[in-house]
Formats: sequence, structure tokens, C-alpha cells
Amino acid sequence: MSETLSAAQARRVALAAQGFTRRRPSAKVGSRHVHGAMERLGVLQIDSVNVFARSHYLPLFSRLGAYDPALLDRIFMSRTTHYVEYLAHEATFVPAEDWSLWRFRMDDFRRRWADDPDSWMNQNARTIAWVKDELRARGPLRPAQLRADAPRERGTWWDWDEVKLALEHLWRIGEVAVSGRRGFERVYALEEQVIPAEVRLVEVPREDAIRELIRRAARSHGVATDSDLADYYRIRDRAAVRRAIDDLVDAGELRPVQVRGWEKAGRQLPAWMHRDAVLPRRVEGAALLTPFDPVVWFRDRALRAFDLDYRIEIYVPAAKRRFGYYSLPMLVGDRIVARVDLKADRASSTLQVQSAWWEPQARPEDAEAMTQELALAAAWQGLENISVSGWGDAADAVAGALHVGSGGVRRHVHERERSA
Repeated sequence: MSETLSAAQARRVALAAQGFTRRRPSAKVGSRHVHGAMERLGVLQIDSVNVFARSHYLPLFSRLGAYDPALLDRIFMSRTTHYVEYLAHEATFVPAEDWSLWRFRMDDFRRRWADDPDSWMNQNARTIAWVKDELRARGPLRPAQLRADAPRERGTWWDWDEVKLALEHLWRIGEVAVSGRRGFERVYALEEQVIPAEVRLVEVPREDAIRELIRRAARSHGVATDSDLADYYRIRDRAAVRRAIDDLVDAGELRPVQVRGWEKAGRQLPAWMHRDAVLPRRVEGAALLTPFDPVVWFRDRALRAFDLDYRIEIYVPAAKRRFGYYSLPMLVGDRIVARVDLKADRASSTLQVQSAWWEPQARPEDAEAMTQELALAAAWQGLENISVSGWGDAADAVAGALHVGSGGVRRHVHERERSA
């Protein structure tokens, strides 16, 4: 008979697997802490929205506390990095040593486009060839550098979009890699200019790659359904996912479990627990999550496990937004208790809490833990003040815990919070 977990136990297992039961470093966060967090995460999703902080900076803050964002830049965006970018979920940082693990996905892109005579790659073969020749001759380049030196011919062949599209297509099929970023702009190079031969030339059969990725997803989730496991690395071949799960069960790496409340259409959803997963007695502390944190990035799981019905409202007209432009879930203990829409107003050195809303699992005492985390977030971003608007049913509680009126400003983030 399968082991049975309560919904709360499953949440604690999942949060422990993601590193939320580990005490944040008391000393300065260093590269060792970052690599340790990445070992648990597996991937770090990249996003350009920069209202408060770009998404890829937040998962490390959530788990490690305040750290120097320049540390992330050095580790993830330099040419001598341990990590490269690929479509491991969406665009993500992944360990460079895993490059060949993604060859099956690169080959899928290649076959899809090669078999279609009307595909962009087939229709723009000479653009592709010219871009590869330039990278081969000149080494890593930004798209703007390629565009500036492109031949001037009639028509739209050499416009900005054509060069960028060529680079993106070549990146997807693995002939080009991202060698770093300048600011937020990618620097592209040929695969062999970035990926060492001992990594690049490793052959990983498709089934083996999918099994390894499902194993990693199970380790990162702790406990998960097959949909959860498939989504972690966006594996759409569900038959291959189930074969991988069966193989991992036979190998003793996964064991079937049931989670009370994990149902769909009145049917209990099968779930599996990784053999290294732990069930902590409690999860302590608070954390601000990005919408692209693995805890919540799969919306079905967020609703099932955390009772969080979550959508990003960036593309919703302002008048129709319910929670705000880019609301961030707030974790307190093992519960997601609220969502807050934050904006860093650099001109006034103020963290603006533009809206604050309670979630179904919130408790009255959660406001204090939330505001401590908001103060830490402000200090991390170098902001001296916090303001709270009156929008949202949690706004008054947040403002009260910050000792400001709704719509007012809390001056002078404490030195303790600034240096935490």
C-alpha cells in the first residue's frame, strides 16, 4: 500500500527539497552558497521584467537572503561561467556540464524545422550561414555587433530581426551557445567556442536524458505527480515520462505515495516521493517568491499544493487587474499567505507595495513575518523607504506592521535589515 501524506506534509517535503528548511547564511553569501542552491533548483529561469528585481535574482534571495547581485552576474553571466543558457524550462541558466543532456531537445527543434520547407531556417539559409561564418571568424558577439557589420543589401534580409532570429534558431538547435551577457544583452558564440569538447561530444540517448531529468525533477520537487515532473523541464512526451517514472520506481529512487487533497475531477492523483526527500516537522521563516520560482511556476501544482490560484497580470489591462501588474507570492512557514505587487522606485529610494492581498491560508500573525521580509527585500535592493498603497485586503495589516498609514511611507530601513 502506498504511503499517505497530508497536504501540509507534502508542502513541507516540497519546500525542504527546494532548500527552504535550510537556515540562511549568517555570513556574507558566497559562490559556495549559490552553487548549493543551484544544485537543489537545477535551473534558474531568466526573465526581463524589472519592476522590482529581475526574476532570476529572486530565487537566490528567497533561499539565501540578501546577497550581492553582482555575485550572480559573475557566476552566471561571465564567459568563464559554470552555467550556460538553454530552454530547460523556459530560458534558463543550467549547468554547463549538462549541455549534452539537452541534445534530444535540440534535435527535436532541428527535425521540426528541417522537415518543413517553409520553416524560417529553410527560408533563410544564407542568413544562417553568414551568422555562423561571422561567429567562427570573430568569436563571441552581441546581436548589435553582427547587425552593424552586416552587408547592406536591398530588402529586409539584413534587418535586426533577421540577425537575431538566426541566432535564436541556432541556439535552439545547439549550434550556437550563449557565452555570457553584457548588461542584459546576450553574447552569442558557436557551440565549440563555449562548451568544452569533453562535454559537447558526450552522447546521451533520448530515453536516458529524459530519465535523468525526471530523476532531477523528482529530487527538486520532493513529492510530485507525473504532470509536476514533466513540467519541471517541460518534457511533453508523456509516455517517455511514465517510462522514466517506472524505471526510477524499479531502481528504488522513487516510491509511490498518496497526498490527501491531490485530486482531479474527483480522482486521486498518483504521486511519487524521491528517496532523498525529507519530511521536516516544520518550515520556519518567510520568503518572497518570483512568479517563476519552481515552487509556483507550474500553476496546477501551485493551486493543488498551496491553494494559490495564480496568474501574472502583466498582459491584463490595468483597469481589469485584480492583484497588480507583477504580484509576488509571499511564503510564511509552509503556507503561501499573500501576494504583493512591488515596485522599486529608485528615484525616491522607496520600495512601493502597490497592492497586498491575503491568500486563503493566511493567519493574522503573518503580517509581521511579511513585513520583516519586505524590509529585508528593500535593504537588498538598496532602498531606504517602504510605502504601502491602500489597494488590497492585506494592505492595512502590512502598513500597520510597518508602522505607517495605508498609503504612507516608512522611512529609514533599519541598519539591521540593511546588512542582513
